[in-house]
Amino acid sequence: MDLIDRIKDLRSRNVKQLEHIRTEEATKNALVMPFISALGYDVFDPTEVIPEFTSDIGTKKGEKVDYAIKKDDNIIVLIECKWSGSNLRQEHASQLYRYFSATEARFAILTNGIEYEFYSDIDETNKMDARPFFTFNVLAFQDHQVKEVTSSRR
Repeated sequence: MDLIDRIKDLRSRNVKQLEHIRTEEATKNALVMPFISALGYDVFDPTEVIPEFTSDIGTKKGEKVDYAIKKDDNIIVLIECKWSGSNLRQEHASQLYRYFSATEARFAILTNGIEYEFYSDIDETNKMDARPFFTFNVLAFQDHQVKEVTSSRR
């Protein structure tokens, strides 16, 4: 099954599950982990997908981003999750900004499990851009948009 088919399957599942999701943790389990898996990452391998990734940055100690994805022992993607019923706002990305510059990650994703905002460092190297370069909605997408998602694919 190719990526488009996996994302379409997710869309069907998400429509059925959405009304039952009441918390951020439920969002991560029912929506975000299957999306990460659809991208080809093993969400059950903590050497590949690290839940609650912690990195002490300056005076900020013990802050966690929901997931970090590793490839060849390097952090390549950071993911911050919010509850599926929340609207994504710029302040939700604050942890991602800090972690992005402190890791070798070149992509960061802010998500509520339905909308995925993809960030990088296009404007300035090693500094996460203020705006996403791509936004993907699992419930409302065109097949050609899935090609953009492949930039974060395994």
